[in-house]
Amino acid sequence: MQKQKILVVDDEVNQALLYEQELTDEGYEIHLANSGQEALKLAKTNTYDLVVLDIGMPDMDGLETLGRMLSMDNKLPVILNTAYPSYKDNFMSWAADAYVVKSSDLSELKTKIKESLNKKRT
Repeated sequence: MQKQKILVVDDEVNQALLYEQELTDEGYEIHLANSGQEALKLAKTNTYDLVVLDIGMPDMDGLETLGRMLSMDNKLPVILNTAYPSYKDNFMSWAADAYVVKSSDLSELKTKIKESLNKKRT
C-alpha cells in the first residue's frame, strides 16, 4: 500500500522537522514547505492527501495560503496548526477540516490527521 502524502507548512524549521520525524514514524510520506509560496509551488507539482498548515508565517499567512490551495483543489483536507487560538474565530479558518493549537504533545494533531484522512476516503 502506498504511503499517504502529507505537506507540512511551517516557517519554524525546527517545528517542521519535528513534525516530519513524528509523522514519518506514523507511516506517512512527509514533504516540508517553509512558506505559503513554497507550499503552493509544491501543491502544483505534487498530489497530497492532506496539508498541515501554520497560520502565522511571513509574506503569505496560512489563511491566504489555505484559500489559494482550496481554489486549486477544494477536496484537499487541510488542518490549521497554529500557536494562536484566536484565529479560530476568523471565518477563513472555517474552510479548514480541523484547527489545532500547537503543543509539544502532538497526539491531537495526529488524531485530527487520521480523522481527516479517513473522512477523505469515505
